[in-house]
Amino acid sequence: MTIKKERKTKETSIELSISKGLTDSHIDTGVGFLNHMLDLFAFHGHYVIDLKVDGDVDVDDHHTTEDVGILIGQAIAELMNDKKSIERYGTAYVPMDETLSRSVIDISGRPYLYFEPEFSSQKVGSFDVQLVKEFFYALTINARLTAHIDLIRGGNTHHEIESIFKSYAQALRKASSDSSISRLPSSKGVIEA
Repeated sequence: MTIKKERKTKETSIELSISKGLTDSHIDTGVGFLNHMLDLFAFHGHYVIDLKVDGDVDVDDHHTTEDVGILIGQAIAELMNDKKSIERYGTAYVPMDETLSRSVIDISGRPYLYFEPEFSSQKVGSFDVQLVKEFFYALTINARLTAHIDLIRGGNTHHEIESIFKSYAQALRKASSDSSISRLPSSKGVIEA
């Protein structure tokens, strides 16, 4: 299944295609560091992402980063529409040299993000690291997930953020993977849509 989405505002124009798979993604957000992180997210999450963004990066990278998170979150929610045989919970620890992060995800239908990493610096190149939280907040809320993201050990800021993107993608892949039992993974009998 391939999900196609568009978002057009006064600040951004985005075209997205996303599916599960192992082939190469094509990502052009106009923000080099974000492109790199999304390539890693796609690779480790087993997503194929085709993404083209025309954003107001002459102002800064905020609107592009947040709007990409919104659209990817909405598309992932659609990809996971049938929840009858998912694992539901996923956890991943990812070391990146001296750094270590942990992401824990519940495909709960109850959007919530815990995110309190303290990054070692405020910028990676020209990318403002406070936008990492904006991205994951937009993705998590729009995908209707509960997610906890922790930076357990820090060091190089590029490594810290890379570790977080990889751990989130792997935790999401595990949570959305097929269970050996075809039964909705909720004792309530429902996962909120």
